[in-house]
Amino acid sequence: MPRRTPAGDALTALVLPAFELNGELLAAAEDMTRPVGLTPAWWQVLGATLDEALPVAEIARRVGLGLARQSVQRVADLLVERGWARYGDNPAHRRAKLLEPTEAGREAVGRLADAQHAWADAVGAEVGEDELRRTLESLRRIVAASRAYRAG
Repeated sequence: MPRRTPAGDALTALVLPAFELNGELLAAAEDMTRPVGLTPAWWQVLGATLDEALPVAEIARRVGLGLARQSVQRVADLLVERGWARYGDNPAHRRAKLLEPTEAGREAVGRLADAQHAWADAVGAEVGEDELRRTLESLRRIVAASRAYRAG
């Protein structure tokens, strides 16, 4: 069996903590969204549409966190059913409706702000701004390198 390079070993050692971080971020999002009546996935989809109405396929691309288009469609339909979002006409595509938040949806996301800010400030203070910014840059480089490798 071929051995990995030291850089390959370092990346491999990062994988499980990255999955653990993903789980922790989702648990923190669950803690923040539960009192408002949202879920983390509902928050993601609503959040993607705060600045502009988008078709479901574009939301799935932007959210990019493992939510398939069909999953985003189910979330979007639930958000519409609950009155937090609505579908509108899409001038660029007859069948792909645009999803946009209603005033109630914007208010729900707005109610998350205090909890999200408190969490981000506390965790950020513990880790430190400089380290977080370096980590962000590293994560972006890892994602780009992986995408480039997979693209062939």
